[in-house]
Amino acid sequence: MKKETSDRQIEIIEAAGKLLMEKGIKGLTTKNLAQEMNFSESALYRHFKDKEAIITHFISYLSENINTRFENILNSELNAEEKLTALFKSQFSFFNVNPHYIVIVLSDGLLDDSEVIKNEILKLIQTNSIVFLKVIKEGQNNKTFNQEIDAEYLVHFAMGTFRLQMLKWKLANFSFDIEKKGMETMNNLLKLLKNRASKPNSVTN
Repeated sequence: MKKETSDRQIEIIEAAGKLLMEKGIKGLTTKNLAQEMNFSESALYRHFKDKEAIITHFISYLSENINTRFENILNSELNAEEKLTALFKSQFSFFNVNPHYIVIVLSDGLLDDSEVIKNEILKLIQTNSIVFLKVIKEGQNNKTFNQEIDAEYLVHFAMGTFRLQMLKWKLANFSFDIEKKGMETMNNLLKLLKNRASKPNSVTN
């Protein structure tokens, strides 16, 4: 069920993102967050019961954002190859402006510490997988993408490549142009995904 997010909760989520960028996941405490928001911890608890609730809502808010962007692309008149390109371009553009979401999604230890957080991240991955599967199957049906490999494996290749690119960006402290480098990487991935008989069509940046 979709979580309703109040204006104040959005402010808290954004403040949590600022803390993530400045102090990392360990620095995201209710005490630090309350100080960042300039109110007491008790006031913070009126909106979120604990740190786990903040993180799960954070991930849910990201998921809703991605779903909205992806649905617009799926419902467009673009062909399968253009849709796949647009999906990645949309992600790189969003995370370039909002890198704190990558900090939370790729933070070590979160999955081990909380079943609730693990399930929220798994839902995010599954939702994204469904969208990519639709686009890749569409591309296979019109013989744009490789038909010799099951579509689900192609989804693994695509999402795994994206995740690795984002991890490299995070480990480099977001020091390079993720939109440029990211699309260069996906351009090469697209060459591997395409049907050998289809004509080359480079991804635009």
